[in-house]
Amino acid sequence: MAQWVEELHFPDMEIPVTISHVGLVMPSGTVPTLPDHTLYLSNLDDMVGARVFTPTVYFYPSSLGPSSDQKPVMQILRNALASVLVPYYPFSGRIRETGNGKLEVFFGQEQGALMVEAHSEMALASLGDLTVPNPAWLPLVYSSPNEEPYKLIDMPLLIAQVTFFSCGGFSLGLRLCHCLCDGFGAMQFIRAWAATAKAGILVTNPMPCWDREFFKPRNPPIIEYPHIEFMRIDDGSSLTMSLWQKKPIQKCYRISPEFQARVKALAQPAHCNCNFTCTTFDAMAAHVWISWVKALDVQPLDYNLRLTFSVNARKNLQNPPLKEGFYGNVVCVACATSSVSNLVNGLLSDTARLVREARLSISEEYLKSTLDFVEVNRPRRLEFGGKLTITQWTRFSIYESADFGWGRPVYAGTIDLTLTPQVCVFLPEGGSDSTGTMVVCICLPESATSKFTKHLSTILDSSHENCG
Repeated sequence: MAQWVEELHFPDMEIPVTISHVGLVMPSGTVPTLPDHTLYLSNLDDMVGARVFTPTVYFYPSSLGPSSDQKPVMQILRNALASVLVPYYPFSGRIRETGNGKLEVFFGQEQGALMVEAHSEMALASLGDLTVPNPAWLPLVYSSPNEEPYKLIDMPLLIAQVTFFSCGGFSLGLRLCHCLCDGFGAMQFIRAWAATAKAGILVTNPMPCWDREFFKPRNPPIIEYPHIEFMRIDDGSSLTMSLWQKKPIQKCYRISPEFQARVKALAQPAHCNCNFTCTTFDAMAAHVWISWVKALDVQPLDYNLRLTFSVNARKNLQNPPLKEGFYGNVVCVACATSSVSNLVNGLLSDTARLVREARLSISEEYLKSTLDFVEVNRPRRLEFGGKLTITQWTRFSIYESADFGWGRPVYAGTIDLTLTPQVCVFLPEGGSDSTGTMVVCICLPESATSKFTKHLSTILDSSHENCG
């Protein structure tokens, strides 16, 4: 059993980084914009959860040694980015707020993406296991001096920092504005940038499509669902307080395909004549949610908690379908609810059913209702009351997309979850062969980490007994 769930460790360290150059990258060709030109952002782009930058880092070890010429790397990446910014020109704009609080992209002077060159005297090998996301990597992703948390207005919408290490390897730290793209759209952009860098000429397949007007709200709005995913709830449980009283610890676990398959098998209902079949995500999300709530010893037992996660709605859009190459936000937030008692005392299959039902509730009609709900209510802040949010990066071809000509990165993904401790990320394993191994990253108070590790690793036995 132990090899099925492996607790991963990363060193607590400081990475000395020296910034040597910060500069704007403009599109290398003509783009269909003029000063003061604006682009519409849909209400899916403009949801409060999308008003953030998504920081990621990619590591590329060098086979050329410390004497390798670093200028071609910067030149190749910069030239390719300038080329890709022609068809993806919105990334060279800025975000501003309109009179009613809605966001839009606008274009003016002295804009463009931001590219940063940095150096570290450390070798990549000194960073420890590069397959385990480490909050200490934050200096590898550029933030401007005195930058306000969650600042979005007038910020470059793409920020790229290339950090060269003494061994000749380098990292690419990215911050992409979530308003412009969801995870699938980000992969489409990065794939085009990488393919262009590798080929030396512009490669876009498919051609990008903006077309955010596709998601304009109805007039008048028709809100057909309660949208509890956006509901403000004053947390009457101990959950939020236990997480935010002290800075939590980021924990990471490598989950084998065999363990995932076992959880999925036990998550299927034992006695049911319905066509209920949960996915691996349904089962693992339920399992992690249960383990997290048990480890935090959430009270009172009759309090209702929420599990939220994004669902890609592209396949639900048939009338009409989305155009190929669309890279905007096409995700809805699904929400499962359960009392603490049912989570800690119930069956895994019952919780997996709640996750499945929430996932399947995302339809074309639900998406349209979401657009109208945001238009009428426009939530202003993220709500964390009684909530765990799971982000599923295992859906993305993040390693395959990021070969800029120096091979696949040894790591590609998130860095620090402690700033949003009620977010859990499912990451794909970074090996060259796709084994289906998953890395689960989650935050907990230090006092709860050993209990979470125990529940995550051993729930199979207890679930089997419960399921009889």
